[in-house]
Amino acid sequence: MDIDKKNQYGSINISSDAIKQVASNAARQCYGVVGLSSKKSLADEINELLNVENYSKGVTVIKRGSSIEVDLYIVVGYGLRVTEIVSQVQKKVKFDLEKTFNVKFDRVNVYVQGVKSI
Repeated sequence: MDIDKKNQYGSINISSDAIKQVASNAARQCYGVVGLSSKKSLADEINELLNVENYSKGVTVIKRGSSIEVDLYIVVGYGLRVTEIVSQVQKKVKFDLEKTFNVKFDRVNVYVQGVKSI
Protein backbone atom coordinates (compact mmCIF):
# COMPACT_ATOMS: atom_id res chain seq x y z
CA MET A 1 0.00 0.00 0.00
CA ASP A 2 1.61 3.18 -1.18
CA ILE A 3 0.39 6.77 -1.13
CA ASP A 4 0.68 8.79 -4.31
CA LYS A 5 0.74 12.58 -4.15
CA LYS A 6 0.94 15.00 -7.03
CA ASN A 7 2.04 18.60 -6.88
CA GLN A 8 3.20 21.23 -9.31
CA TYR A 9 6.66 19.69 -9.52
CA GLY A 10 5.66 16.10 -10.19
CA SER A 11 4.58 12.93 -8.39
CA ILE A 12 5.58 11.57 -5.00
CA ASN A 13 5.17 7.95 -3.96
CA ILE A 14 5.28 7.28 -0.20
CA SER A 15 5.84 3.61 0.61
CA SER A 16 4.14 1.84 3.47
CA ASP A 17 7.60 0.96 4.85
CA ALA A 18 8.37 4.67 5.26
CA ILE A 19 5.06 5.20 7.07
CA LYS A 20 5.74 2.21 9.33
CA GLN A 21 9.21 3.47 10.19
CA VAL A 22 8.01 6.96 11.16
CA ALA A 23 5.07 5.56 13.15
CA SER A 24 7.21 3.05 15.06
CA ASN A 25 9.84 5.68 15.89
CA ALA A 26 7.16 8.06 17.17
CA ALA A 27 5.53 5.35 19.31
CA ARG A 28 8.86 4.29 20.85
CA GLN A 29 9.48 7.87 22.01
CA CYS A 30 6.30 7.95 24.10
CA TYR A 31 6.51 7.49 27.85
CA GLY A 32 5.28 4.10 29.02
CA VAL A 33 5.84 2.25 25.75
CA VAL A 34 8.17 -0.65 26.45
CA GLY A 35 8.21 -1.80 22.84
CA LEU A 36 6.25 -2.79 19.80
CA SER A 37 4.89 -6.25 19.28
CA SER A 38 3.78 -8.07 16.19
CA LYS A 39 0.08 -8.53 15.60
CA LYS A 40 0.48 -12.30 15.91
CA SER A 41 2.47 -12.20 19.13
CA LEU A 42 -0.60 -12.32 21.35
CA ALA A 43 -1.22 -15.90 20.26
CA ASP A 44 2.32 -16.93 19.36
CA GLU A 45 5.01 -15.23 21.41
CA ILE A 46 3.52 -12.85 23.95
CA ASN A 47 6.75 -12.21 25.85
CA GLU A 48 8.94 -11.44 22.86
CA LEU A 49 9.34 -7.78 21.97
CA LEU A 50 10.42 -6.86 18.49
CA ASN A 51 14.00 -5.80 17.87
CA VAL A 52 14.63 -2.29 16.58
CA GLU A 53 15.10 -3.70 13.06
CA ASN A 54 11.70 -5.43 13.16
CA TYR A 55 9.58 -2.62 14.65
CA SER A 56 7.76 -2.15 11.36
CA LYS A 57 6.07 -5.53 11.98
CA GLY A 58 4.23 -3.88 14.88
CA VAL A 59 2.63 -1.33 12.52
CA THR A 60 -0.02 -1.90 9.87
CA VAL A 61 -1.04 0.69 7.26
CA ILE A 62 -4.53 0.44 5.73
CA LYS A 63 -5.80 2.54 2.84
CA ARG A 64 -9.54 2.53 2.18
CA GLY A 65 -10.40 4.86 -0.68
CA SER A 66 -9.04 8.24 0.33
CA SER A 67 -8.77 7.46 4.06
CA ILE A 68 -5.55 6.15 5.60
CA GLU A 69 -5.41 4.28 8.90
CA VAL A 70 -2.45 3.12 10.97
CA ASP A 71 -2.64 0.26 13.48
CA LEU A 72 0.03 0.01 16.20
CA TYR A 73 0.59 -2.98 18.46
CA ILE A 74 2.43 -1.95 21.63
CA VAL A 75 3.56 -3.31 24.98
CA VAL A 76 3.20 -0.93 27.92
CA GLY A 77 4.96 -0.67 31.27
CA TYR A 78 3.44 -2.27 34.34
CA GLY A 79 1.80 0.09 36.86
CA LEU A 80 1.19 2.92 34.40
CA ARG A 81 -2.11 4.31 33.15
CA VAL A 82 -2.81 2.49 29.92
CA THR A 83 -5.39 5.01 28.72
CA GLU A 84 -2.93 7.89 29.07
CA ILE A 85 -0.20 6.00 27.25
CA VAL A 86 -2.52 5.04 24.39
CA SER A 87 -3.80 8.61 24.08
CA GLN A 88 -0.25 10.01 23.94
CA VAL A 89 0.81 7.41 21.36
CA GLN A 90 -2.16 8.27 19.16
CA LYS A 91 -1.45 12.00 19.31
CA LYS A 92 2.31 11.69 18.79
CA VAL A 93 2.11 9.20 15.92
CA LYS A 94 -0.62 11.15 14.09
CA PHE A 95 1.29 14.44 14.51
CA ASP A 96 4.60 12.98 13.32
CA LEU A 97 3.04 11.23 10.32
CA GLU A 98 1.13 14.30 9.17
CA LYS A 99 4.12 16.57 9.71
CA THR A 100 6.53 14.26 7.89
CA PHE A 101 4.42 13.31 4.88
CA ASN A 102 2.00 16.27 4.66
CA VAL A 103 -0.87 13.78 4.28
CA LYS A 104 -3.96 13.53 6.49
CA PHE A 105 -4.20 10.28 8.43
CA ASP A 106 -7.78 9.57 9.49
CA ARG A 107 -7.13 7.13 12.32
CA VAL A 108 -4.34 5.85 14.50
CA ASN A 109 -5.54 2.70 16.25
CA VAL A 110 -3.43 1.49 19.18
CA TYR A 111 -3.72 -2.08 20.45
CA VAL A 112 -2.06 -3.02 23.73
CA GLN A 113 -0.63 -6.50 23.29
CA GLY A 114 0.78 -6.87 26.76
CA VAL A 115 2.14 -5.34 29.94
CA LYS A 116 5.75 -5.72 30.96
CA SER A 117 7.66 -4.56 34.04
CA ILE A 118 10.07 -1.74 33.39
